[in-house]
Amino acid sequence: MRTIVICLALALVGVAGSARANEPAGDAKRGRVSSERLCAECHAIKPGDLASPRIDVASFTVIANSPGMSELALSVWLATPHREMPHIVLDADERASIVAYITSLRQP
Repeated sequence: MRTIVICLALALVGVAGSARANEPAGDAKRGRVSSERLCAECHAIKPGDLASPRIDVASFTVIANSPGMSELALSVWLATPHREMPHIVLDADERASIVAYITSLRQP
C-alpha cells in the first residue's frame, strides 16, 4: 500500500510542479498543532513514534523517512482526495505547515 501511495505521489509531482512555486513556506510548529488536531486520530505524529492509533496507517516518522518522499509529494498527497483518508480541506498555508512538520521528522 505504501509503495502505491509513494508512486502515485511521485507521478503527480510533474503535474503540480508549477503550483508548488506559488505555495507559501510552511511553519513546522504550526504544522504540528494542525496535525494534532486533524491527523492524530489515525496517525502517530510525534517525533520517533512508529505505532499509529490505527495499525493500517503509517506514522508521520515513517512517512517522513520513506524513500523519495519530498515536500512536493507530500503537498500533492494532502491536496488530493483519497478513499483511505477523510476529506480534509487544507488551505495552502496549513498544508505547507503540515508538510514542514512531517519533513522535520526526517532522521539523518
